[in-house]
Amino acid sequence: MRYFSISLLVILLFGCAAAEYKPEKINGVSFVAAREAIDSTHVAPVVDIFSNYAAVMPFGFIRQLDNPDIIFNTDRQWFGETKSGARQYIEELRKANLKIMLKPQIWVWRGEFTGEIMMDSEENWKKLESSYTAFIMEYATLAEEVKAEILCIGTELELFVKFRPEYWTELITKIRSVYKGKLTYAANWDEFRRTPFWDQLDYIGIDAYFPISNEKTPSIESCIEGWKQHKPRIRQISKENNRPVLFTEYGYRSVDFSAEKPWVFDRSMTNVNLEAQNNAMQALYMTFWDEDWFAGGFIWKWFHKHNEVGGANNFMFTPQNKPVEQIIKNHYAEYHPLSN
Repeated sequence: MRYFSISLLVILLFGCAAAEYKPEKINGVSFVAAREAIDSTHVAPVVDIFSNYAAVMPFGFIRQLDNPDIIFNTDRQWFGETKSGARQYIEELRKANLKIMLKPQIWVWRGEFTGEIMMDSEENWKKLESSYTAFIMEYATLAEEVKAEILCIGTELELFVKFRPEYWTELITKIRSVYKGKLTYAANWDEFRRTPFWDQLDYIGIDAYFPISNEKTPSIESCIEGWKQHKPRIRQISKENNRPVLFTEYGYRSVDFSAEKPWVFDRSMTNVNLEAQNNAMQALYMTFWDEDWFAGGFIWKWFHKHNEVGGANNFMFTPQNKPVEQIIKNHYAEYHPLSN
């Protein structure tokens, strides 16, 4: 009887341990491009929150929404925005065993929304396609050279995708001829259901700034309730295309009404509300991270000089040196093999 009791105890203990284990997810940060190179001191805080992935984001620039010329890899850019900077960032992040999503992005002068990039003639569409191909293939080559686990082929380019779908199919084929890793595209939260080429990629990428609560300080419960209008649609796209969903960006500002229009970065919104950020983040994790069709995501956004950013008086997206950083750390730890 004594041996039976001991055996039963062992089964119960191991059964509990097995029940608590959670499969590894993509616990990512969006690592912001800076003026200078990075070193191990800049990477250590990323490792400390149990991240296993970092998105490295070089940039190309367009002068206005109807201009077809993408400017990239120039000496006028910050180091981290260039190809050589992206390579150096990746090499340093690799030393800490972090996996990489290379996510080249477009910036329109004065910060106009990239989803509204729109040409006024067939000639300019062709010029844009040629320019974008040169831009993205430069980074597809880099992604293969550094063996990046994921390459994001575009970010929030809705009209470009809508009016030139054949181009994107051809581009994906061209990218795959050079790069052998996983591909995604970062569709805006209100764009992803119309993106036509998910079945040609490996992940359904969504910049997850969904409106989920109009409360000044939303509760966790109200945010979970708010997700109920979006989650079934996200799940359905995953099922239809037989692809996992990846939040290529996710996050909330530490301001009043942070979950009402999470995409807004208007600096007129300055009333700091750390609890709103905390609750919205908790609800997102509770809604998605345990779903088998959900791959994980990348926090927007993470700066390299950890000790100089964020903090209790900061009203922007970064979670650094705010209570939400501990929430992220605790959550990521549950899905990180080194913490189990």
